[in-house]
Parts: sequence; structure tokens; C-alpha cells
Amino acid sequence: MHKILIIEDDLEMQKLLSDYLQQSGFEVHATDSPNVALTRIKNKEKFHLIVLDIMLPEMDGLELCKQIKKISEIPIIMSSARGDISSKLLGFEYGADDYLAKSYEPIELVARINVLLRRYAQHRSIKYKDLEVDVIKRLVSVGGFCVELTPAEFEILNLLLSNRGKPFSRESLSQAISSIAPDSSLRSIDTHIRNLRSKLGDDAKNPKYIQSIWGIGYKFCD
Repeated sequence: MHKILIIEDDLEMQKLLSDYLQQSGFEVHATDSPNVALTRIKNKEKFHLIVLDIMLPEMDGLELCKQIKKISEIPIIMSSARGDISSKLLGFEYGADDYLAKSYEPIELVARINVLLRRYAQHRSIKYKDLEVDVIKRLVSVGGFCVELTPAEFEILNLLLSNRGKPFSRESLSQAISSIAPDSSLRSIDTHIRNLRSKLGDDAKNPKYIQSIWGIGYKFCD
């Protein structure tokens, strides 16, 4: 059974959505507190999808979405009374996977949840030769053996593997990886790549996974 987290401070709306989703076969957990929700996610509680309101106490829903996406790949449907195009674009910019303008029928929410769950299930695991990456659980294995990666190493691997054959400069990698501090030296990218190669059993001179591109940066082998 899929586990859904609703973050909504309108308690009447929260109950309406909770009841309907439960009737539709989902396990539903609801809170009106962004801090409580963030703590549960940081504690690795497993949710398959989040329905997130924008107007919340303690923390704006946009900021909460951004914080969640830094630590988790859980799909997020943003729910807001703001239905204009600029608000929707802002929601997607902050990491939302879908955006529903209130007021909407719960049946539409169920339909969108099912679409997102199918999409994430299809992209849950990425395989290349003997390497497998579970994007949702953030697990990596080589030849069936689990490999422990740091958050930065995982994000680099996921980005390169998801864009196989596309070269990335050190600058673009540094900007795209949320686990790397913006003021870090670009040489830190080389350190992360070196450690990642070591853990994957990859050889820089004869790469099976990550290839150095002279004068540019790195790419995942074609």
C-alpha cells in the first residue's frame, strides 16, 4: 500500500483529502506542521508521495519543498489557492513534481498521484552493466554488492548516469549537486569523483563507468 503524507493547515481540507485518499486505497498521514513533516522525512520514514500546501505556518510550502528535495526524491504535488501561471512555475522551480490549484476535486488528486507513482516506479532503478542505482531509496550496488556512497557521491553518480554520454564541467556539477557547498573549490569535484571511482571499482585510465573529458570535466560512459 502506498503511503501518502499530506501537509495542510486547513484542517477541513486536510480531513477531506485524507478520507478520500484512504477510501481510494492509500495509507494516509497528515500534519499541519512543516517542521514535524521535515523531521519525519529526515528520520527516513518512508513515504511514497507528498501533497504539500503552500500557505503554511512555521515555514512557507515552497521553502519546505526545497528542503525536502535536498534530502529525498519523494515526489511532491503542490496544492495552492494560487492558480496563476507564475505561481505554478515558481512551484516547479522549487522542486514540485506537479501543481494543483484549489479548489480541485479529490478525484483529480488521486489521478495525479497515480500518474506520479507510475512515473517514479518506472525510473526507480537505473541499471548499467553490473551497476544498479535505486533512485528512490538512494542505494547503489555493483555486481550485486551494496556500495556505501556519501550524499555528494550519490548525487554525482545519479546525475552522470541519468545523462549518460553527456559531458559535465566541474562548474556545472558543483552547481547541480546540492550536497556540495556553493563556496567549495572546484577541486572538490575531482576528489568526489576519485572517491566514487574507488568505491565502484572503476579505473580512470580504462573507465567502465565515469570517463574524464580533457578540458571539460566528466561524463558517464556511453
